[in-house]
Amino acid sequence: MKIGELARAAGTDVETIRYYERAGLLSAPPRTDAGYRTYGEDHLEALRFIRHCRSLDMPLADAKRLGELAHDTSVTCEDANQLIEAHLERVHTRIHELQALEQQLLHLQAQCRSRHETSDCGILRALMQGAHGEACACHTDTDPIEVACDHDHLHA
Repeated sequence: MKIGELARAAGTDVETIRYYERAGLLSAPPRTDAGYRTYGEDHLEALRFIRHCRSLDMPLADAKRLGELAHDTSVTCEDANQLIEAHLERVHTRIHELQALEQQLLHLQAQCRSRHETSDCGILRALMQGAHGEACACHTDTDPIEVACDHDHLHA
């Protein structure tokens, strides 16, 4: 099948497939005399496997390694278990960060629960205080600028 057909069958786009090839997650397919890539069922299976790993928020490096392990009969599943264990640790860390973020947002929301003019809005006032490096309602325990910068990775 051609790359567009593979993309449709796997529910992804052509650029993602090309990226996965460049990153070594998908093996390079043979090409026709005209230079077109021709993909087989093994490519579709590998692509679905990668997408399943990604649906579990696994990094591409882990998806690649798990794909390699799935085809290596000389190893035990301990390597796969270690990858999942490391991913669980990242998930637990992320949950903790999101819970802290939730508390910050709740503190911020508590600053304004009415229909004030924007000049009297506690939410906007707190956000401006934080933007100026001042203490604000949503960053009560630490330096507001450091905390704001620490959470930039949540939006990356």
